[in-house]
Amino acid sequence: MSKKKTLLIVLSVLVLTVIFAGNSFAAKKFFAIATGGTGGTYYPLGGILAQALTEKVPDVVVTAQAAQASVANCNLIRDHQIESAFVQSNVAYNAYAGVDAFKDKPAKNIRGIASLYPETIQIVARADSGIKSMKDIKGKRLVPGDRGSGTEVDTLNVLSVYKLTYKDFAGVDWLSFSGASQRLQDKQADVTFTTAGWPTAAIQELSISANVALVPIDEAKIKELTKKFPFYSRIVIPKGTYKGQAKDVPTITTMAQWVVDANVPDDVVYQLTKALWEGGSDKMARAHAKGKDVQMKTALSGMAIPLHPGAEKYYKEKGVIKAPAKKAAKKR
Repeated sequence: MSKKKTLLIVLSVLVLTVIFAGNSFAAKKFFAIATGGTGGTYYPLGGILAQALTEKVPDVVVTAQAAQASVANCNLIRDHQIESAFVQSNVAYNAYAGVDAFKDKPAKNIRGIASLYPETIQIVARADSGIKSMKDIKGKRLVPGDRGSGTEVDTLNVLSVYKLTYKDFAGVDWLSFSGASQRLQDKQADVTFTTAGWPTAAIQELSISANVALVPIDEAKIKELTKKFPFYSRIVIPKGTYKGQAKDVPTITTMAQWVVDANVPDDVVYQLTKALWEGGSDKMARAHAKGKDVQMKTALSGMAIPLHPGAEKYYKEKGVIKAPAKKAAKKR
C-alpha cells in the first residue's frame, strides 16, 4: 500500500473519530447548579454533587457554579437563567409565595428536588468586641451577609425578635462569608451572621487567625422565632466545632434545599433525583461533614414549595410519598 493511500486512510479515521466524538458531545445535556460563595457550604457540596451526577447520568453534564446564594439563586431560577440551585427553605417559600424580597416578582416556576441538610444561623463576634450575648450587639459594626442573601433574611428575622433594625448599629456592611471573616480579622467589623452547615470553612479559618466567639440566641427568643417563622427549628452547635469554642451554643436552623426550574424536563429531573439518592449522597457524606446529613428520610423536610414532577415520580416509586388510599366502592 502506498504511503499516500495509507495517509488518506489515517486521515479518514481521524475525521470520523472527531465527527462521532462531536455528535456524542452534542447529544449531552448541560445542567447547572447555582451554589454560594467559596467560603460557605453550598459551594463544596455543589461541586461534589455535580461530579457524582455527571458520573451517574450518562447524557447529562452537571456543573456547579459559585453564586450569591439563596435570594439571588431564586431570581436566577425565576428568570430561567440557570436550571437549578441550592437555597434555604424559607427563601424558597418566600420566592414561590411572592413575599418579602419577592413581593413584586415571585418565582412561581420554582420547584423542589430535595431537602439536603440543616443550615444553621451562626452568629460570630470578635472576642474583644464585648459581645457576650445578643443583647450586646446593639451599637456594634455588623455584617449581615451578602445583600439580598438568605443569610441577610435570617439576620433580619433574628434582629426582629430583639426589636433591632440596621439603624441600631454603628455600621452595616454587606459581604460574603469570606469577606465578613476578613473584616472581623482586620478589626473592621465586630459581628457577623452566617447561615450554613457547620463547620463552615470561613468561620473555621477565622477562628484560627483571630479570637472569636459564637453568640447564642436566648432560649425565649428561639421559641419566639420558631413560633413566628415555622421553617426554623432549634439546634445546638456542639462545643469544639470551632477553635476556642468551649461551650454548646443554642441557635436556630432551616433546611438547605435543591430546587429547579419547572421547565426542566421531567425525565431529566427524575434521573438526577435518582442519582442523588443512589450514589450522590454517599459521595457527599464521604467528602464533607454536612454531607452526612443528606438523607432520603429528610428529603421532604421543610418542603413548602411544589415538587418537580420528575422528583415526585422518584419519591413515589421509593415510597417516600405514599399513594392515597383508594376509597372502598359503595355497595348498591
